[in-house]
Amino acid sequence: MTALIDLYFWPTPNGWKISIALEEMGLPYTTHLVNIGKGDQFAPEFLAISPNNKMPAITDPDGPDGTPISIFESGAILQYLARKTGQLYGETERERIAVDQWLMWQMGGLEPMAGQAHHFLKYAPHMDPPHDLPYAKDRYRAETARLYGVMDRQLANHEFLAGDFFSIADIACWGWASLWEGQEQRLDDKPRLARWLDTVSARPGVQRGRALYAELRSDFRKDTSGHGHLFKR
Repeated sequence: MTALIDLYFWPTPNGWKISIALEEMGLPYTTHLVNIGKGDQFAPEFLAISPNNKMPAITDPDGPDGTPISIFESGAILQYLARKTGQLYGETERERIAVDQWLMWQMGGLEPMAGQAHHFLKYAPHMDPPHDLPYAKDRYRAETARLYGVMDRQLANHEFLAGDFFSIADIACWGWASLWEGQEQRLDDKPRLARWLDTVSARPGVQRGRALYAELRSDFRKDTSGHGHLFKR
């Protein structure tokens, strides 16, 4: 019997990366909620697994050489799971390089820029005191739009980001791209990106991973009680 992977999770775009990957790969797992609005990410027992106080993280009882391993950082987790299962990483070294390129692009570009767009467009104006910063809003809105343009051009010649196969690079990008409206983006000028979003959203594994504890998602514009933990310096 396959050992259950422990998933430390909250329903956010970063959390969805790993819940979706586990569902797509058919790996059994147990979910441990890390309520980032209440500060669970700063608990000593979680910091022992994820020293950067960020979720998601996993513990795999059946790690390398059959011994347990804990992993933090969503990109590292995705690579580990893909290597472990031989799934969603391409079949050749060239395909794996393509996957890695787009995975790193997501971690170094799309995720931080879209995340900053969310922060300055949606949350900062509702903080106490409010921080309504036109330069920051324009800066991150525009950079996120540029990155979505990069995706759209890549998808003009490929069904998925790394080629004509679904991969962990698509999983990494999908959660953030699915929230394009909150980033004040448009898709009418990015038809290939819109097509990709529909294609990925229709996958049953993606739907199951996205639905995990979806009822716990809250609008931090209205529920400001968690700002001290979410935006802790």
